[in-house]
Amino acid sequence: MSNCKTCCSTEEHTHQHHNHSNHEEHDHNHGFGTKGLIFSLIIFSLGMILQYLIQPQWFIQNEWVRLLWFLIAYIPVAKPVWQEALELVAKKDFFNEFSLMGIATLGAFFIQEYPEGVAVMLFYTVGEMFQDRAVNKAKSDIKALLDVRPKSAVVKRNDRYIKVNPQEVQIGETIQVKVGEKVPLDGILLSEKGSFNTAALTGESKPAVIRQDEMVLAGMLNLENVIEIQTTKWFEDSSIAKILQLVQEASSRKAKTELFIRKFAKVYTPIVFFLALALVLLPWLLVDEYNFKEWLYRGLIFLVVSCPCALVISVPLGYFGGIGAASRHGILFKGSNFLEQMAAVNTVVMDKTGTLTKGVFKVQEVNAVSMHPNEFLDVVSAIESQSTHPIAKAIVAHHPSPIEIQEVTEISGKGLAGNYKGKQLLVGNGKLLHQFQITYPESIDNIVESIVLVAVDGQYAGYITVADELKDDAIEAITYLKQVGVHETIMLSGDKDSITQNVAKHLGVTKAFGGLLPEGKVDQMQQIKKDPQKVVAFVGDGINDAPVLALSDVGIAMGGLGSDAAIETADVVIQTDQPSKMATAIQIGRATRQIVLQNITLALVVKVLVLVLGALGLSNMWEAVIADVGVALLAILNAVRIQRMSFKS
Repeated sequence: MSNCKTCCSTEEHTHQHHNHSNHEEHDHNHGFGTKGLIFSLIIFSLGMILQYLIQPQWFIQNEWVRLLWFLIAYIPVAKPVWQEALELVAKKDFFNEFSLMGIATLGAFFIQEYPEGVAVMLFYTVGEMFQDRAVNKAKSDIKALLDVRPKSAVVKRNDRYIKVNPQEVQIGETIQVKVGEKVPLDGILLSEKGSFNTAALTGESKPAVIRQDEMVLAGMLNLENVIEIQTTKWFEDSSIAKILQLVQEASSRKAKTELFIRKFAKVYTPIVFFLALALVLLPWLLVDEYNFKEWLYRGLIFLVVSCPCALVISVPLGYFGGIGAASRHGILFKGSNFLEQMAAVNTVVMDKTGTLTKGVFKVQEVNAVSMHPNEFLDVVSAIESQSTHPIAKAIVAHHPSPIEIQEVTEISGKGLAGNYKGKQLLVGNGKLLHQFQITYPESIDNIVESIVLVAVDGQYAGYITVADELKDDAIEAITYLKQVGVHETIMLSGDKDSITQNVAKHLGVTKAFGGLLPEGKVDQMQQIKKDPQKVVAFVGDGINDAPVLALSDVGIAMGGLGSDAAIETADVVIQTDQPSKMATAIQIGRATRQIVLQNITLALVVKVLVLVLGALGLSNMWEAVIADVGVALLAILNAVRIQRMSFKS
């Protein structure tokens, strides 16, 4: 049956929603059959034609014929409702939407309003089927991730390839992936290069080219050549396994509004039942000419209108739709509570390296003073090849050296020393040259970028500047954040302050703090959060960002290249590694909140209006059915609207 009944019933019953197999079995056993609905609709329509248009004597004047006719139309659609109601009553949940519908329709038959009794069940069933479709539509984007789980892996063992379960592959083994197959585990590409569709992980359909020794993630689709990969993680620790776990856990974390609506429905349903009962019985004491049939009819209208279905389906459906829309944009929310919190964010704090920048250093400028630039690069690259520092790797990648430097030693925190043609070679920062009392132009200290100074035989020989590149959409990210109403953007970085301030100025970030250790970032976040008016989101990608992610109101991790610690600590994961998705996440959160509030307002206003009119005898059962089913359908259509919205990204 639909998600609506799951929400309306007891807590034990509600938990079936989170048990996939139970829920499917539940649907199969008690779901509304399309054939039964069509049969009921045909019999009901013929009955309406006979009663109001043709009006033959054998039908109009024979009460038993009319009763039997409409009972035949009633039973196929009423059976699953009564079955569900009795199951819940057995669990001591006496007041639920099924018992409300059942009592209302039995009452309609009791006062010989047979068409109206059938109409309540019929239109309610139609509404339920629309709800099922809406829920399935909302789930489709998220459920699609379940289809990317690799079913097998081809692993190399004893010089031949065999097919095994991905969970049986050990770390360090070589696996083969053919064209059109999904990569089953995370690993390092052994082949020269490969082209991959990464949509399952990032939401981006544009093929990604990955070269030898670079990381390939499970769930990527191999597009070109047969490739080989050396695994670096167990299957359960792979990227796709973590995504699936996030998706499956998302439904268990409910927004405050969603939790409130569920609690509200539990209290609201018994109240309206007793109000309907009072509406039938109290007039007997207060009205001179009491007509039981008339007041029973009003009470039945009250029951039909008061069904909380529109609220309890449209609110979770709205959040589910928001999570689905976000997943299409490569954004994973770990629960609707974080989606709701994201809507309130007005301050965004960001890490620099790996979040706004690519985290990949590149040589910007080579300034050789005492030797030819090519020789200068040969010498510096040769000695840097013996270092694992990211800046050293950038220089080696820029200019691989054909020579070798002897007697290389590392001077901690300062650089490297070696022997070049019998002369002392120093490559490092200003502290290194100061240690050996070598002077260099003072203007060099004003250079913003990371700088590598070089000295040969006690004389300054030149420098190389290395800088991290901004991500392609970094400027747009800050612009979009301002456009969606974020009041303040703050950058926290462990990089030197001059670089941090330069990047912040270029991007248009409100404030920036550089030279921060992990505890320094935590201190800054605590200062920012002292203002109670600020709802703070932090965006980061590194292990050192995990404490700040946990401290923020909403923690956002860059999931494509981010560390496992950051992804596990965060509330939201941006799979595309695009900072512009920060604004998209806020937009989706706000659009979801707006739709949920619209649905709550619509349901309450219309229901209260028709309840009052029904109690005063100014509306009939048909209007009650339209009010109940109509409002539910409008709320559902409004909830699924978020899946068709366009957001900046």
